[in-house]
Amino acid sequence: MTLRLGISTGFAVNRYAEPEEWTRIVRESGVRYVQFTADLLNVSLPREVVSRQANRIRAACDENGLIISSTFTGAFTRVNHLAHPDPDVRAYWVKWFKRFADLSACLGCRVMGSHFGIFTMKDDQDPERRSERRYQNIKGWHEIADYAGQQGIEQIIWEPMSISREQGETLAACRQLQDDVNVDAPLPFKICLDVDHGDVSSPNPDDTDPYAWLKTFAKESPFIHIKQSSSNKGGHWPFTSEHNANGRIIPEKVISVLEEQCVADVELVLELSFRERQPSDSSAPASLRESVDFWRPFVSA
Repeated sequence: MTLRLGISTGFAVNRYAEPEEWTRIVRESGVRYVQFTADLLNVSLPREVVSRQANRIRAACDENGLIISSTFTGAFTRVNHLAHPDPDVRAYWVKWFKRFADLSACLGCRVMGSHFGIFTMKDDQDPERRSERRYQNIKGWHEIADYAGQQGIEQIIWEPMSISREQGETLAACRQLQDDVNVDAPLPFKICLDVDHGDVSSPNPDDTDPYAWLKTFAKESPFIHIKQSSSNKGGHWPFTSEHNANGRIIPEKVISVLEEQCVADVELVLELSFRERQPSDSSAPASLRESVDFWRPFVSA
């Protein structure tokens, strides 16, 4: 099994806008692989700004020996996008994701991803309207995939979430959406699993069991978001001694499931966030290093 450890740049958003800063912090944490978060460079900015920033990012990554292995949307792009009820808004986001494909290719990346799309409360609670939105959502992703493939993107990854509106919230819902989006898809759609997701209102305990999710979808998840988790699923916690004391995510158990499922190639992506409060706001670099040190005995690359 080829196993790598990566870091999402979500920790850097609005803290380390300078590429030279966040790449240095990632290098000093001891990780080479990066999942670049869209919130660090909004592709709706003027093209010349995006191009200049992208060149700066690539240069900083080269300087620090980093590889951008995937790109992904983030907290500021956690919006309805391709599931929005207004067709003009959906059309805007199709164009936005095409520009995101351009950026991904410019950064030397062959994988891009996002949450699938978020329904409004009104749409989610009306079965007929929800079905229509879901169809439109899939259709939008196929249009994006067709364009992205022409830019050199090889696969699109999507993240199962924790409520019905955000889709993929249970094992069954995730399986159905994964099957449906790949019907006649221009590119393969894979899963970006998150060990802390799942619908807490589900009567099926497996739907909130990180190891059940791994057993079911590890083979279809070339990227897996990891953060420390507890029974109350409280946040994107780092793997620090404080949170590991009561944490459910145990490296030996994660690796054991991946080996049991005969996973060939996977990147475990540290997806950590820190509140805009002290001391949390200043703790990101140290917490990243401690989290990497926690995983290094099990993941060498």
